[in-house]
Amino acid sequence: MQDYPSLCCGGTELTLAAREGDRPRLVYAGPALTNAPPQDLAALRIRTHAPAGPEVPIEASLLNPIGSGFPGPPGLLGHRDGRSWAIDLRVTDVEVSEACMIITTADTTAGLTATHTFTLEPESGVLIIRTSLRNDGQSTFDLQWLSALCLPLDMQFAQVKTFGGKWAGEFQCEKMRLVTGAFLRESRAGRTGHASYPGLYCGTAETGETSGLTAAFHLGWSGNHRLRIDRLEDGTLSLQAGELLLPGEALLGPGESYHAPSLYGCWSREGYGDVTRRLHQYVGAMVRPPRPRPVHFNTWEAVYFDHEPARLMALADQAAAVGAERFVLDDGWFGARRSDRAGLGDWAVSSDVYPDGLEPLADHVRALGMEFGLWIEPEMVNHDSDFYRAHPDWVLLAEGAAPIPSRHQWPLDLTRPELCDYLFEKIDSLVRELGLTYLKWDMNRDIQHPGGSDGHAVMHRQVLAFYALVDRIRTAHPSLEIESCSSGGARADYGVVSRTHRVWPSDNNDARARHSIMGGAAHWLPLSTLGSHVGPRKCHITGRLFSMEFRAASAILGHMGMELDFADESESDRATLASAISLHKRHRGLIHAGVYHRLETAEHIAACGVVSPQADEALFQIAVLDMHPGPHPPQIKFAGLDPVRRYRLSCIWPERLSSEPANFAGSALIEYGLQLPQTHPDTCLIYRLEAAI
Repeated sequence: MQDYPSLCCGGTELTLAAREGDRPRLVYAGPALTNAPPQDLAALRIRTHAPAGPEVPIEASLLNPIGSGFPGPPGLLGHRDGRSWAIDLRVTDVEVSEACMIITTADTTAGLTATHTFTLEPESGVLIIRTSLRNDGQSTFDLQWLSALCLPLDMQFAQVKTFGGKWAGEFQCEKMRLVTGAFLRESRAGRTGHASYPGLYCGTAETGETSGLTAAFHLGWSGNHRLRIDRLEDGTLSLQAGELLLPGEALLGPGESYHAPSLYGCWSREGYGDVTRRLHQYVGAMVRPPRPRPVHFNTWEAVYFDHEPARLMALADQAAAVGAERFVLDDGWFGARRSDRAGLGDWAVSSDVYPDGLEPLADHVRALGMEFGLWIEPEMVNHDSDFYRAHPDWVLLAEGAAPIPSRHQWPLDLTRPELCDYLFEKIDSLVRELGLTYLKWDMNRDIQHPGGSDGHAVMHRQVLAFYALVDRIRTAHPSLEIESCSSGGARADYGVVSRTHRVWPSDNNDARARHSIMGGAAHWLPLSTLGSHVGPRKCHITGRLFSMEFRAASAILGHMGMELDFADESESDRATLASAISLHKRHRGLIHAGVYHRLETAEHIAACGVVSPQADEALFQIAVLDMHPGPHPPQIKFAGLDPVRRYRLSCIWPERLSSEPANFAGSALIEYGLQLPQTHPDTCLIYRLEAAI
């Protein structure tokens, strides 16, 4: 057994102290060090006696349970009928391979065994931490909190960058200073949630996009969660992240185990941007889209619930004419679903609206050269539905608590196997009979009272049942692509992303607002997974009006799509849209496989781009969202280019401002920058750079 097991690959290093019989300690986690033996790191961590403190300083361990006496918050809380609460876990086994380490610890008095698995992804350097707890005792153990780890952080970290917001305003970035005490983010939404995304970035006071020590941490869990950072009085920092368990939700019988959600960590000395690119590399390999991302047309903001086959076929004609490659029929095609008040649960095509079924529309779409996709929301039910009238007891309710209506729908209890069998059979038959290649899987409300049939809280089991249902469908239909939508971006964590191909970041298609939404989401997810749509001229959420030139350009960097009524667009605007889609298609290989870079700009400008891995080609999107505060536009400094090469730079959008290529040194574009042209607010510029031979 190694006393100091370590892993090092992908630019990340992890070292633990794990001597048998001792408490396990994390000695170092961060950017790879240069020739630093683990024994040196462990010796340098030895702390002196603190006056009025324990005679031997108490080192932090992997979970800091109460029995260890560590003064910080415990990462493990539980008891057996009020006893066995002072848990003290000691190392029993260590296994180390090239990129994986497993540390097993136990408290024989409390009758508990904890297993920690650390995996380093060799390419990206992303660390995945998985922790489980097994009850070895003869009675039930009431587990109340289990963090994936109590992860020590570099004491230089002075600020935290978080992501939250609301419906139609997701992924808003906020920076806060880390002070002595606790920083806490929680979600009880029963899903990832709009207000508290389960991920954060840490940086020093000097960290920027391209320089400075930084780290990012993400909890891959699609349910209730908690993230906290604690700075103790001695300046030490530590992170905890785990599932926010409801009372009695993790009662472990003898021999039973609880598996905490996976925690993902990534470090760099090269700023926030490098961490983002490492996460993109990891997620991109995990999702692996089977082919180039087809340009979408989604029917929602064109027709809402007003389905009429002839109109939809005309929309399909118009969508194909501007370059759409996939046609997705959104909400309103089934049962009595003429509004959001009825029909959920009745997953059969409405014979009133579609007397000949959906096959004629699907065939028409395919005849136009497009794929056919469908919207579903299988986890929910309306009271006004045949399904609910047959199974009123199949919803999640808390005994004695008044149900909370939301969008006239209630969450179904997926922990019932018979319900999941019903949902699988319905979805399976739709995919087979209609030849579907795509599902937009929605979840449009929070779950406040996740009580099962026995009255116990089942949110943990509900999330696992959702995962199992998606996995079952994917197994039955390996080529089917699934989009995760949840009133926009309320379910976009790595737990669901590992099972799907695309995330809908927000229901807000306002082109100006979309830049901050996409910019926030891109801290965690690559552009190939982020749906980015051209909405109507007047946004139905904000009421703002934008030109097609601005709307189309704002959607180019992402998985591009549309949801608008072509009848409301002028002929020239439809031509502009077709031109933008053509531009996206010409460059989507670069957009979806290139290396992502955010540019540091003034607040009224949003700028990002993608650079080919060889740095011989790049595409940058620069959106001017308000008036320039000075008389001249600012200089924009590019990133990701090769400073020793020369590049042909041209503005390729909007077409009225397009320019002939001009030749510049990469170093000049990076360090000196480009003077932007004078434009009105709500102008989105696309620049192309190509290495000169």
